[in-house]
Amino acid sequence: MYILGYFLQALAGVIHVLLMTAMFVVIARAVLSWVSPDPYNPIVRLINQFSEPLLFPVRKRVPYIGGIDLSPLIVLLAIMFLDNFLVATLQRMAFQMIQGG
Repeated sequence: MYILGYFLQALAGVIHVLLMTAMFVVIARAVLSWVSPDPYNPIVRLINQFSEPLLFPVRKRVPYIGGIDLSPLIVLLAIMFLDNFLVATLQRMAFQMIQGG
């Protein structure tokens, strides 16, 4: 049973890294929206390509409020929730399996 525990522990670590990467990409996209960067810059294009699949589903459901796009905030809250709930739950399950085995 401890093998499954180590697998869950590794899975939790990978999910955590992916969620933190997504968080940094969304934050970078929000910061870039405050300035007018060159849209042909490769870094700007990369950030836009990675963040758009996260932001678009929220953007089409949540209207602009006073000209402010709240989709980055909502996505960041969802990422934080998943990190605090899903990753912590997987780590706790892994710990219990490792200790029990």
